Amino acid sequence: MVTRFFIWWFKLNGWKVGETIPQEIRKAVVIAAPHTSNWDFVFALATFKMLGIKVNYLIKNDVYRFPFRRLLDNTGAIPVARNRSQNLVDTIVQKLDAAENLYLMIPAEGTRSKVSRWKSGFYHAAVGANVPVVLGYLDYENKIAGFGKIVHLTGDKQKDLTVIREFYRPIKGKHPEKFDIEAVKLD
Repeated sequence: MVTRFFIWWFKLNGWKVGETIPQEIRKAVVIAAPHTSNWDFVFALATFKMLGIKVNYLIKNDVYRFPFRRLLDNTGAIPVARNRSQNLVDTIVQKLDAAENLYLMIPAEGTRSKVSRWKSGFYHAAVGANVPVVLGYLDYENKIAGFGKIVHLTGDKQKDLTVIREFYRPIKGKHPEKFDIEAVKLD
């Protein structure tokens, strides 16, 4: 029900759906970028629903409770305990390994604020689970949402990140000043 509202809002605001994920890709880490607004969640879920693709995303355990639990379940939330004794990358790898089909959406920036470097978890999870990275995007300037390149990581971070950086270079977030293309780098 809530995703119907998301689709209605998506269309009302003049958005269009771009490319989709090829059918042969059954498991992947999906980068959600640029991530500069709370509206990104609405437009991203509308895009997945319109393309008939089930998406999952990680959410902190403390948010996964009444009254939000049902909404989160219906939109693909996977609750995780984020404490120092648990390695989140290992949890993601285990979830990807155990699944037949799983698109796990991760905002690589880790926040809606401007960052100086991306979080490396998406990279390590994709390498650990031996799955590709799908470059999801929300281009607010052109009002197009979709999935671009499929990146099969080589383990050469600089080479892989150059491909990712060049893909996202022309994409504009809702608040472009919060997205620094030069932050597409890891530790």
